[in-house]
Amino acid sequence: MNRVLIKNAKIVNEGKIFEGDVLIENDLIVEISESISAKSSQCKIIDAEGNYLIPGAIDDQVHFREPGLTHKGDIESESRAAVAGGITSYIEQPNTVPNAVTQEILEQKYELAAQKSYANYSFMMGATNDNLEEVLKTNPKNVAGIKIFLGSSTGNMLVDNEATLEKIFSSTPMLIAVHCEDETTIQKNLAKYKEEFGEDVPVTVHHLIRSEEACYISSSKAVALAKKTGARLHIFHLSTAKEMDLFTNKIPLEEKKITAEVCVHHLWFTNDDYATKGNLIKWNPAVKTANDRKVLWEALLDDRIDVIATDHAPHTLEEKKQSYLNAPSGGPLVQHAVVAMFEAHHQGKISVEKIVEKMCHNPAKIFKIEKRGFIKEGYYADLVIVNSGLPWSVKKENILAKCGWSPFEGFTFKSRITHTFVNGQLVYTAFKVKDIRAGKRLLFER
Repeated sequence: MNRVLIKNAKIVNEGKIFEGDVLIENDLIVEISESISAKSSQCKIIDAEGNYLIPGAIDDQVHFREPGLTHKGDIESESRAAVAGGITSYIEQPNTVPNAVTQEILEQKYELAAQKSYANYSFMMGATNDNLEEVLKTNPKNVAGIKIFLGSSTGNMLVDNEATLEKIFSSTPMLIAVHCEDETTIQKNLAKYKEEFGEDVPVTVHHLIRSEEACYISSSKAVALAKKTGARLHIFHLSTAKEMDLFTNKIPLEEKKITAEVCVHHLWFTNDDYATKGNLIKWNPAVKTANDRKVLWEALLDDRIDVIATDHAPHTLEEKKQSYLNAPSGGPLVQHAVVAMFEAHHQGKISVEKIVEKMCHNPAKIFKIEKRGFIKEGYYADLVIVNSGLPWSVKKENILAKCGWSPFEGFTFKSRITHTFVNGQLVYTAFKVKDIRAGKRLLFER
């Protein structure tokens, strides 16, 4: 019997913070109370006095690069970084190599994760212009959803056939998650800047190439199609003020058929940071202006945006050091996402309760994840202790992502994750990940 008692924690759950104890037996939370006695010498006691106890974060959008791109990252390395960062469950995207666009390839990824993952996992089924039959075979009980790229991405996963799109939207009962950028607009903007700069286009115009217009054209089309077909739509990594008009806070999350996500980097950086960070903050969609960031924060806090995620997508430094046109988009974020949001809390931008709502509760609700995302009796013990007054600096030697760099390098966070539990097992403590692959396949109540 694995028995752990967490004492004197500031427990954060469902909009409240209260002091108390949590008892874990095997993989479940069995008791939450003001005071619990150990009852057994076999019980491991952790005194969390003064620290927050939050549900493990659920990152609904990561790229862990396995199979096929494992020089950048793999399930083992990136899930280790995730648990060190307080993320206990992740949903990985299909643009690995080969693309996860058949049930067989998708299932192979699950088999890899079963052996390697430190965190709980799910993998999305990828849609293409011609794999509708495979998409419709996806099991809603043990696969997170269907992913559609409505803008260029890694591999041949751009779905640009209108009839196919409408067929996918009207045929599947599953959640459809989309990357929204209009390819025609991007190519037109790129041609304009190539005319001006030749092959030396600077990264400082990235947000003008992958522009507000490119995002809005695509996301507004996806929303219109979802409304027309009744599809369950979730839009990933929104980056512009203009797109916020597409979403509502007039109905409870449980009743929304169209939901929205923002990523940590779009809440943190602006286009002014390209001057110092260069390709390290080259993401798709691009980091936009200070006004876009401001309006994203407003929409997050007033519940037009439902989820905070990372879009963790590592590339090697060598790849990033290439010219703007050759450097790939994406960067590592899972290790620093939760503490970055706690930093925003220190800055007075967001409450701890709201962080937990957007990073833990809401992903569980949107994807209907079974028994995770909350601190409740009978739920899996995916738990994280956060010391909000323990500063630490991000340095090469403490970065766990395989790529070995971070856009936060050199930054000192005021908060630190001290313990992470996955399915009741203490997988991260004393600032080290233990060699315990406790992750399980996520299941869905559908």
